[in-house]
Amino acid sequence: MQDSAGSVSKDRLRLWLRLLKSSRLIEAQLRDRFRSEFASTLPRFDVMAALSQHPEGLKMSALSGVLRVSNGNVTGIVDRLTNEGLVERISVPGDRRAALVRLTAAGETEFADQAAQHEAWVNSLLGVISQGEVNALTDKMDSLVSALIEQEDRADG
Repeated sequence: MQDSAGSVSKDRLRLWLRLLKSSRLIEAQLRDRFRSEFASTLPRFDVMAALSQHPEGLKMSALSGVLRVSNGNVTGIVDRLTNEGLVERISVPGDRRAALVRLTAAGETEFADQAAQHEAWVNSLLGVISQGEVNALTDKMDSLVSALIEQEDRADG
């Protein structure tokens, strides 16, 4: 017979696996929908979403940091978005090697369209969860994220 601590541990492991499976299933749906409805990708949407939060623009390293991916991953996406006129690179005075990346007017319009559709998709995909459950889960996930960031900061410091 398992003790209480062992049972809680197994339950947490099952919860983690369900969270992971749910996340992967939702992400797969979103990827398919971006591809079919916008001829785009979820990573491109993520880049535009990050840039929409920084209208003054971001350096590539800062953009990579916000997205928590490597500079190499972001560079190709930014290159394609630039070629399509959705983002622009702006020189940084006094630093010839650096450039700010920001959404163009066309990029802002495209992102607004995609963001509205993204919200509708997520709302539909999570439609089985009531408002009360959404609030409770959001509070729990916020607490978890805070605890994980605190642990990470302690490990780094």
